[in-house]
Amino acid sequence: MERATGMSDFARSWTRAGSPRAMAMQLSRTRREFLRDAAHLALGGALLSKSPLVRGEAAQKRRKMIVITFGGGARDQETFAPEGQHNIPNMLSQMAPQSSFFTHVTNDGILGHYVATASLTTGSYETLNNFSAVPPEHPTVFEYFRKDLRRPATDAWVVAPSNGFNRIGESDSRSYGQGLGAAVILPKHLLAAATPGSTVDVDHLLRDNYENPLYTPQLSGNPFDLEQLENVLRLSVSDFLSHARTLSSPDELSVYIAKRLMEREAPSLLWITMHDIDVAHSGAYSLYVDGIRRTDRLCAELWQAVQANPEYAGKTTMFILPDFGRDSDYDAGGNGFQHHRTGDVASRTTWMMALGAGVREGVVYDQPVQSIDLVPSLGAMMGFSAAQSAGKPIRELV
Repeated sequence: MERATGMSDFARSWTRAGSPRAMAMQLSRTRREFLRDAAHLALGGALLSKSPLVRGEAAQKRRKMIVITFGGGARDQETFAPEGQHNIPNMLSQMAPQSSFFTHVTNDGILGHYVATASLTTGSYETLNNFSAVPPEHPTVFEYFRKDLRRPATDAWVVAPSNGFNRIGESDSRSYGQGLGAAVILPKHLLAAATPGSTVDVDHLLRDNYENPLYTPQLSGNPFDLEQLENVLRLSVSDFLSHARTLSSPDELSVYIAKRLMEREAPSLLWITMHDIDVAHSGAYSLYVDGIRRTDRLCAELWQAVQANPEYAGKTTMFILPDFGRDSDYDAGGNGFQHHRTGDVASRTTWMMALGAGVREGVVYDQPVQSIDLVPSLGAMMGFSAAQSAGKPIRELV
């Protein structure tokens, strides 16, 4: 197994802090200082005067939201700490200066990718089995959005590379019911449907679940996937396969699908889960770092696509946040970058970047928020109520 060795100045600064709470606060303050030094962000005040959010029903109807989960979890020493900043050049030099950056985002739930992403979409800490094909228990942001604002099914979409995310778009909640969720596109299913019987040329795009190799859901495409490909994305099978063969990772395929969806359907609420970083579970540090660099590039590509699309430019807010972090190298119960099993500070304390319409540019905030606060914040910005969410709107955004 490849892994990093030695304790960085960054690691020393927060491992000496003492209690988990003190360590989390030190971690967020250290992120703030890194961002002030490297990206020249200003410190945001605890109390703000007036939100830059453009209010009014007409503005809310035009508003679009894109959420990207920096999936798989990435630690500061490979990202925002000085020794990791070369891995995120786009986020650090291009995107962070345009953003409101939250340095202290806590995930107090179960640290599994599906269940953590389900918690992000509902604004409540879900307790479902991370390796079960079941829907979230609480209403999703897509159901709140569509029911309250009476939006059609074509206005909310999820693009998810991992095979186990097929139930993420709609909950089991009786108060919202079947048919109010988001449509889910699984690029790997599209690829399997387009390559019946032979996946030799695209096998590298179909790999799944580094977290638990013993749980590998059957990957198969069906006529519904081909219908999405041809009728929704308006791509022929041959054109889709031709482009897929030029790509090097599942996340690149997902971003290609997401950009195509933006061009063809222009949904107001688009959720994209990244997953390449999760290769860390294989134990290869170099592949983990490659995943971070690729995710950094793909996030920048999506932001550039927003600016270049008349349906999105000037009225889109993009959120980028990890589902959680990864274990510290210095926790005896963990495996460092490889896993996220201990529930230590490094695995629970992450960050969030918000940029675009309605957010302040070049500001960093280090007061604590929770990952489940995202959904009620989206509701406050778009004009719907996240009534059953356990989170609360982030005041710096609303």
